[in-house]
Amino acid sequence: MIFIAVKFTVRSDRSDDWLSLVQEFTEATRQEPGNISFEWSRSVDDPHRFVLLESFASPQAGEEHVRSEHFRKAMAWMPDVIATTPEIVNVELPDEGWSRMAELSPRGE
Repeated sequence: MIFIAVKFTVRSDRSDDWLSLVQEFTEATRQEPGNISFEWSRSVDDPHRFVLLESFASPQAGEEHVRSEHFRKAMAWMPDVIATTPEIVNVELPDEGWSRMAELSPRGE
């Protein structure tokens, strides 16, 4: 599995529009055969920072994602909206998806 975390800092005048701007890109990526997850979060400390957590079944699935039309389309408009170059962590893991946290669960489970 490939796990990727990307921090995007968006221009202050566009940050309220960010999630709607990436909606088409997000939906298309989630439809890719090798996509496991593709989820956005907004920082509680900086309203202009968004974090994308994405995972793909294999390195090949990640490569297909980067070669997709929706990826190229997003990369074409994003430079006009971001404030800084995104920061990224990209790792390959032996797992196939999310595991349950051993240290915490709801009471009574």
